[in-house]
Amino acid sequence: MPLSAYIFLETEPGKTPVVAKKVAKVKGVRQAHVVTGPYDIIAFVEAKDTSELVDIIVKKIQGIGGVTRTLTSVVL
Repeated sequence: MPLSAYIFLETEPGKTPVVAKKVAKVKGVRQAHVVTGPYDIIAFVEAKDTSELVDIIVKKIQGIGGVTRTLTSVVL
């Protein structure tokens, strides 16, 4: 059974649409939506384990230009 998480992203002003498209293309990201409220994008991610989840978040999502902060909520 895969590990699932919601990733809440903040982006630099004016970069949200471009960042959302790049996030949606990351392997493991099942959905990425531009939203209103305190965060700019919410992404739903599935990974085989914690190590892969960390890799997706730290190396791939946080490495996208324009991402300023992330918050991860793992689905129990």
